[in-house]
Amino acid sequence: MSSDQNDFNKAGLITFILSLVVSLGVMTYAVVLANKIDLKEVADVTAGAGAAQTQAAAAAADSGPIDIASVKDPWVSSPLMISRGHQLFVQNCQMCHGAEGKGDGPAGMALNPKPRNFVEGKWKKGGTRLGLMGVLYSGLPPSSMQSYKHLPVSDRWALVHFVRSITQNLVKDDDAEVAAKAPSLN
Repeated sequence: MSSDQNDFNKAGLITFILSLVVSLGVMTYAVVLANKIDLKEVADVTAGAGAAQTQAAAAAADSGPIDIASVKDPWVSSPLMISRGHQLFVQNCQMCHGAEGKGDGPAGMALNPKPRNFVEGKWKKGGTRLGLMGVLYSGLPPSSMQSYKHLPVSDRWALVHFVRSITQNLVKDDDAEVAAKAPSLN
C-alpha cells in the first residue's frame, strides 16, 4: 500500500457528490415546485364533535376577547357570558379539565386528585353559581385547583356560566340569593 497523499477514494467522492445533488433536488422540489405541501397542523378528526367544539373555541379565542363590560348583571347567564366563559375556559382551564370539561386534560393527568369532570357535575362546593364563584375566588386547597381571583369578577362569572352550560347534573340555585350576594363578590 502506498502512502501517497494524492491517492483518494474516487468512488466515495462520487457517492458524496451524488447524495448532495439528490438531497438538493428533493429540497428544491419540496420548497419550490410542490407548493401543495401543507405543513400546518392537521385537526384531529377522530375526536368527533369534541374536535369541532375545540376548533370553534380556538377560533373564538384567536378572534380576541368578547367584550362583556356592558353586561349589567354578570351573575345572570346569557349567550354572551357563556361565549366569553368558553374563551376563558380554553385559555385557563382546558389544560387540566380537557377540551370538553371532562377532567381529562393533558396537564391534569399527573394531578392527584384528578381535575373535576364538569360534565358529570359532582361538586365539592355545591355546583351553584355562588359555590362555583367561591371556588374561582379561593381555589380548592389542598388540591391543585388554584384561585382565579386575579381575573376580573365579570370574567369569573363568565367561567361559572360556561361550566354550568356544559354540566349535565345541573344544581338548581336561588336567583334571589345570587342577585343579593353577587354584587358584593370581588
